[in-house]
Amino acid sequence: MMQRLRGLGATAAPIWVLTAVLLVLPFTLGGSWTFMLGLCFANSIGVLAVSMLVRYGGEVSIGHTFFTALGAYSVGILDTRYGISLWASVPLALFMGVVFGILFAWPSRNMHGIYLAVTTLALALAVPEIINNLDALTGGYEGLYVATPFVPGIEMELQRYYVALALLLAATFAVARLRLSRQGMAMLLAKTHPAAADAFGARRVWARVAVMGISGGIGAVCGAALAFSGSTVSPGGFTFWQAIFLLVGSVVSFYGLSMPRVLIGGAFVTLVPQLLSASGAWIPVFYGLALLGMILLGHYMPRIQKALAREK
Repeated sequence: MMQRLRGLGATAAPIWVLTAVLLVLPFTLGGSWTFMLGLCFANSIGVLAVSMLVRYGGEVSIGHTFFTALGAYSVGILDTRYGISLWASVPLALFMGVVFGILFAWPSRNMHGIYLAVTTLALALAVPEIINNLDALTGGYEGLYVATPFVPGIEMELQRYYVALALLLAATFAVARLRLSRQGMAMLLAKTHPAAADAFGARRVWARVAVMGISGGIGAVCGAALAFSGSTVSPGGFTFWQAIFLLVGSVVSFYGLSMPRVLIGGAFVTLVPQLLSASGAWIPVFYGLALLGMILLGHYMPRIQKALAREK
């Protein structure tokens, strides 16, 4: 038992150090970098949502922008129409993400692989049209502006940074706790050994629906963080390509569920295009090369570490 506790402490130590560094960064960086890092934290939550579905459900989603849009417009509508802050809109976004995740998962509970991916693709393609057709509520092409502070009296620039960071910490902590719970182990068992799971009473259908509900809830929290950190909500932020970028971020993080891993995916989605913005027409080429380099690095990293260990 003591060895396990020491192992958990050793695993958590880098996360505590990383969190401490992120807490002081706004006081050393400029305003533009603070803004971009806030968006990076928000996108990292979306990467976590997609990785959660892959790791616990064994499936790939190309339509998680539906859930991010659901969370973002929950924040935007409550803020713009009623002046209600994140204290109420984030729990509402989480609830709606879970509910719609379950509603989507139940009819498609027997679909696997490419069939489920194409089904989620339909969600991604439909999101912008749904938003524009509900323009009386969503603001259509003009979108909505999020300006109500989370904590009155504190500079909004800092709030947009720290709220996104707090939501990322909460999401990764909740997923870590799920991994240690009986429900989390049952979902993993249903994915890896369906027959054994059925023998223990953990039905795979229940596991698939539950994983999609949890993933949809995390995706909605991502949308809420994007709305607050970016200060605006518009259909252009929830296109098919945004769904692809979340999947790319999940691949780059190697479907990790820890905070450092999802931050790598979020940074690749948010910061790499910003760094390549001066490349003009070469942006897709350089972005593809960066993606290939990250995948190859992750693939060969264990061998590199073993070679270095042998040399030592």
